[in-house]
Amino acid sequence: MGCDVQAVQKVAREAAIAAGKILLEGYTREIKISYKGDIDLVTEVDWASEKEIIRHIRQSFPDHSILGEEGGIVSGAGNGRWIIDPLDGTTNYTHHFPFFAISIGFESEGEVLYGLVYDPLRDQVFEAHREGGATLNRVPLSVSRTTSLSKSLLVTGFSSSKPDDPERDNLPFFNRLSRRVQGIRRTGSAALDLCYVGMGAVDGFWEIGLAPWDTAAGGLIVREAGGRTSDRKNARHELTSSMIVASNGHIHEEIITVLGEISD
Repeated sequence: MGCDVQAVQKVAREAAIAAGKILLEGYTREIKISYKGDIDLVTEVDWASEKEIIRHIRQSFPDHSILGEEGGIVSGAGNGRWIIDPLDGTTNYTHHFPFFAISIGFESEGEVLYGLVYDPLRDQVFEAHREGGATLNRVPLSVSRTTSLSKSLLVTGFSSSKPDDPERDNLPFFNRLSRRVQGIRRTGSAALDLCYVGMGAVDGFWEIGLAPWDTAAGGLIVREAGGRTSDRKNARHELTSSMIVASNGHIHEEIITVLGEISD
C-alpha cells in the first residue's frame, strides 16, 4: 500500500493523547457551543481537538489527505487519507454525560488499514490493524459468543443531523428489534458503540446516517476483533453507506432479517 502503518499508528496515538488532554481540560469548565443544525452541536473543544490532531498529522505526513468532521479537509498528493472525528459524542460532552471519544482512521487505496478510538475519561485506547487484530490498551479484543438474537444486547443511535428526514428515522427499526432482543442501549457515541461490539460488551449495533469519521476506525475494530460489518442489505459496508450494521457475526443474519421486515 506504499505506507508505513507502524508510523501511522505512532502519529495517531500521539495525536489522540494530545487531543484527549484538550477534551479533559474542556470537560471541567464552561465552553462555547454553536449549532450545525437545529440540534447538532459543535463546540470550541471540537475545533481545538481537530486542529491538534491535524497538526500532528501534517508534521509527519504533509502529503496525506485529511477528512475531519469540523471542516478539517486537506487535500494531499500522497496515497493516504486520515479520517478523524475530534469529539464523537459532543452532546454527551456538553451535558457532562461521560461517554465520548476521539476517532482516527487511516485509509489507503480505498481500504481502511488502521483505526484508533480513544476514550480519554477511561484512558482506553482501542486500535486495529487490517489483518492484524484489534486491541484495547494493547490487549487483544474479541467479540462476544452470543449466538441468538433473543439473547442479545444491542446498541444504536439516532441521527442529530436532519432528524426529521424520514430516511434517517430509526424508530421503526428500534421498535421492531426491541421486541426480539434482551435489550437495546443508546449511548450517543457511534465510535465507542462499535468498540463495545469489538470488546464483546454488546452483541450488535446499527445506525442510519453516519459519516465516514463515525465508522472508519470503529468498523475496522469490529472486523479485526472477529465481528462483521455490512450495510442493511448485508453487502459490504462502505464509508458512504446509509446504514451500518455491526455484530459479533453469529447474530448478523438475524439482525439483517429483522431490518428487512421494515419496508424501504
